[in-house]
Amino acid sequence: MALGTPLIFPCGKKMKNRFMLAPMTNSQSHEDGRLSDDEFHWLTMRAKGDFGLTMTCASHVQAIGKGFPGQLGIFDDKHIPGHRKLAEAIQSYGSLAVIQLHHAGMRSPEKLIGQAPLCPSENEETGARAMTIEEVRTLRDDFIKAAERAFQAGYDGVEIHGAHGYILCQFLSREINHRKDEYGGSLENRSRIFFEIIEGIRKECGKDFLVGVRLSPERFGMVLDEIKDLCQNLAESGLIDFLDVSLWDCFKMPEEENQGHISLLEHFTSLDLKGVPMTVAGKIRNGNDVSKIMASGIDFVSIGRSGILHHDFPKQVMANPQFIPNPTPVTRDYLQEEGLGERFIDYMCRWKGFVETS
Repeated sequence: MALGTPLIFPCGKKMKNRFMLAPMTNSQSHEDGRLSDDEFHWLTMRAKGDFGLTMTCASHVQAIGKGFPGQLGIFDDKHIPGHRKLAEAIQSYGSLAVIQLHHAGMRSPEKLIGQAPLCPSENEETGARAMTIEEVRTLRDDFIKAAERAFQAGYDGVEIHGAHGYILCQFLSREINHRKDEYGGSLENRSRIFFEIIEGIRKECGKDFLVGVRLSPERFGMVLDEIKDLCQNLAESGLIDFLDVSLWDCFKMPEEENQGHISLLEHFTSLDLKGVPMTVAGKIRNGNDVSKIMASGIDFVSIGRSGILHHDFPKQVMANPQFIPNPTPVTRDYLQEEGLGERFIDYMCRWKGFVETS
């Protein structure tokens, strides 16, 4: 599959090539959730660099769902003007503009939100309190309202963040979710909120709006077979346009000992997703990695780290399939030239060996 080949999603939206900018935490928007100039510059520079789909960082759908400082929000109508400006600019470069809808749940720091975080069940380790059934339904409705704001702002679509131990992932986890109502117990119950959110988005935003779901098959109590079953169920529902599976490392073997007969990636490429496109993320670092992932049967690649190092990573790889990004560590000045704001660069200092320290 040529990397420059367009991809048409089930909803009819067209992605001009097979490169998606992965949603990445960067802590550079305003504390009230409004879009900052730095965030605008970072994302639009990637659209200009030829990413076929440019996705925002995780954007929280409730104030209490904030997961990190400087997070871009979409929980209030005051956020719509900034999102409208961002979506229009991304689209002006021929890239699809997609916002990731997020709620950190028990991973919301109490110091950041000013109260105990929410969780499907009480969580002693994080100090999170159990949600009432009314709060679960409000959470569902707030995801839907956030998608409506994205639609009003002109985004091409949304991605529902159900990975990495955040609140929807917490519902999926048998280790974390001990509810006795219709949102706990069986996989059908633990994944119920996903389908209710997606059905609500479809009702309010229509069949032409792009809707994706991000899942991760390991850590936070995830069970590989359950995540595979959920992928299958989502695909067969006819409600979604793509699946985004975060593998942490696309070239690793599964952590579950009884699943080691094939690679983690092969567990997902072996699914029959009824024509629903799939992307994966995790250590796709260079042109050869991109070729290997595409050859495995994946429909498009999600690029994180290399998209930070090179705003035009897609352009570079399409011109040279053996393209290798600049080695790390890199200087702060280099990252600034690549469109990162100071707070994003500070955040990247947490990645060992990524930013020069002297």
